[in-house]
Amino acid sequence: MGSSSNAHPLPTPSTPAGRDGLAALLARPRKAVVGLDFDGTLAEIVSDPEQARAHPGTVPALAALAPRVASVAVVTGRPAGVAVRYGGFAGVPGLDHLVVLGHYGAERWDAATGTVKTPSPHPGVAAARAELPGVLDDVGAWQGTWIEEKGQAVAVHTRRASDPQAAFEALRDPLAALAARHGLILEPGRMVLELRPPGMDKGVALSEYVREVEAEAVLYAGDDLGDLPAFAAVEKLRSDGMPGLLVCSGSTEVSEVADRADLLLPGPPAVVDFLALLARHL
Repeated sequence: MGSSSNAHPLPTPSTPAGRDGLAALLARPRKAVVGLDFDGTLAEIVSDPEQARAHPGTVPALAALAPRVASVAVVTGRPAGVAVRYGGFAGVPGLDHLVVLGHYGAERWDAATGTVKTPSPHPGVAAARAELPGVLDDVGAWQGTWIEEKGQAVAVHTRRASDPQAAFEALRDPLAALAARHGLILEPGRMVLELRPPGMDKGVALSEYVREVEAEAVLYAGDDLGDLPAFAAVEKLRSDGMPGLLVCSGSTEVSEVADRADLLLPGPPAVVDFLALLARHL
């Protein structure tokens, strides 16, 4: 490490496993995968998901970091192409080692080729989408809720409702029943309920990708319930002998993520600062 990196030490993880994970990443960066959630981790949570954009420092930080590691993988529930657009990842020098695993890994965009690989949508998604307005109406939760089309999934946001938490709780059981009728699962998040096919989660996506690139260390940063499968995947990899670091992008809304993290960072600006500092230390 040069004197410039010593002047700004990296934050120290609070757990022995986290400290081991960071040490392994620093020792063998070319064998490390850096996995990152998008919304709430690289982009601030906003009331309209279509207005979400990566923090301004994200692309420079990732362009500095990606060439120094095996890969940077953005793992998101969004369609891969949407995350690429909202992240500003396309056509950026230095991002050749970036992939976006969209729809929980069902879609994949590679910066090196600029192309997205997409599977056929699950038929249950369209069927559930058709019934959603009626379900919202029956529950009396139509006002202020918002349906987001995600291609491989469909989501109902309650953040704009007059009482977001009450709307979220009122919809939870009816949407779980709707999902079950059409062979889908319900994934709750921060004031959002998503209906999507089973077998798609961030843990599966991250584990498969880490194996594919033959990584020897892994970092994952997330902020929401949908990130817990990725946390569990890193914990499983650690139990199998691979060092790993779990980072929580600070949220008072989701204590389950903070409780399992090795390192707490207060939101996207701090996550981006950490990634830029990590790149300097490598």
